[in-house]
Amino acid sequence: MPDAIHSAWNLDPILLAVLAAAAWLMRAQPGRVQLGLALAAVAYVSPICALSAGLFSARSVHHLLIVFGATPLLALATWDGSRTWGLDRARVSLSVAFLLNVAVFWAWHVPSLYAWALSSDAAYWVGQAALLGSSVLFWRVLYRSDTTAPAAFFTLIAMVMQMGLLGAILTFAPQAVYGPHFLTTQVYGLAPVADQQLAGLIMWVGSLPLTVIAGWAVLRRLIGPMVREASA
Repeated sequence: MPDAIHSAWNLDPILLAVLAAAAWLMRAQPGRVQLGLALAAVAYVSPICALSAGLFSARSVHHLLIVFGATPLLALATWDGSRTWGLDRARVSLSVAFLLNVAVFWAWHVPSLYAWALSSDAAYWVGQAALLGSSVLFWRVLYRSDTTAPAAFFTLIAMVMQMGLLGAILTFAPQAVYGPHFLTTQVYGLAPVADQQLAGLIMWVGSLPLTVIAGWAVLRRLIGPMVREASA
């Protein structure tokens, strides 16, 4: 309920143990890892997690925190050009990583699959693992040194465009389509369709700046030579 949301922290012992284990295993990595894990904790432990069960718009915030916050930082911080990681040995192409991440993200927003993901704890964490895994893979391949700056640049543009398209579809849909929220939004003063429209706007408007921030490490590879050439 709205008056109790501030105290609705998710203190599931398994979740806390996983986050603690990840922090311990990555303790020698740069501070970006800790920031990435902190954003993951915000998404999964803070009241945002509980609020996303009531509001689809909060679910949009939740997903943006994961796709453009936690996973880019974890992928960048654990990337090391001197190491050969399992995913890097597989030489997954940027297009495959991008399409996989987009497919998982859109699958989360198919009404029937969304309802299934919220039908049980097991289904929910299968969906979350798919989203986390595909997002980390995408950002790792994007940051990889053999990914050319132009390819990365146009992939980031494609990311913004597909997020904007999904956001527009949700914003202009004539009726609410997410059954799990038909009876949960009114206590927050929102009709289901208004909540869905707000979710679409968050996704539509928020995707551009978040993509630029998350992709800045890649954009510098494209902009750096231009700046040096101009100053020469």
